[in-house]
Amino acid sequence: MKLDATRRTRSEMQAYLAEALAGCYEGPPTLSPIAGGRTAAERQLNAFDARRYSSRNHVTRGHVSRLSPYIRHGVLTLREVRDAVFARFGRAGESIYKFVFELAWHQFWQEVYAALGDDIYTDIEAYKFPPPIWEETLPEDVARAKTGLVCIDESLSELYTTGYMHNHARLWVAAYLIHHRKVHWTVGERLFFAHLLDGNPPPNALSWQWVASTFSSKPYYFNRQNVEKYTDGEWCRRCPARCPFDRTYDELAVELFGQA
Repeated sequence: MKLDATRRTRSEMQAYLAEALAGCYEGPPTLSPIAGGRTAAERQLNAFDARRYSSRNHVTRGHVSRLSPYIRHGVLTLREVRDAVFARFGRAGESIYKFVFELAWHQFWQEVYAALGDDIYTDIEAYKFPPPIWEETLPEDVARAKTGLVCIDESLSELYTTGYMHNHARLWVAAYLIHHRKVHWTVGERLFFAHLLDGNPPPNALSWQWVASTFSSKPYYFNRQNVEKYTDGEWCRRCPARCPFDRTYDELAVELFGQA
């Protein structure tokens, strides 16, 4: 099913999601790490040690809060999360600063949405590279988490079974889909929105645009060294595929965008 990248009605969105979910991942179900309700939200907030947040970018052992679903659905407010962190850990230190900075990003996305409305689903700026002819449907191997690339398939499998994906892994999947597979960012945006328990229209759409370079000064892309660094090399050691990310950043820029 193709969906116009510039517009989508409620009925089109419902039809797209039904089709996307029906043809998606067929792996075994996994218990989601996210539980519902105010009690669960407060428990997670009290268990979160913001002093360890500096390791957040590490995908397989990073210390993340897992508070975003509760914030997204209004169970917790940004203000009370911030105040709880300040009350327990003070206001000093890099990890505290980084965490509160992430809360500020949530507010920023909402401010952009308030200004643009549904225009967040269209290209806000021009691409910073010659755009290809975009694919407008989700590749079947991506829908089934069977690309053969462990870093991509592990991330997608977690998304499909638990409704969660680490933020750094979200960037990898988005960059892979947009820049390597030449799939329009709106396709990936809809995929994430269909599965993420913290799926929130403004940060989801605008983050995909950030990767695509239509809401940033340059496209986001990554190489194998980045995956190895933030997974302790675990996924790369298990990957049997010929790695499309095993290049320097300059080499990838030429390969993906035709320019350094």
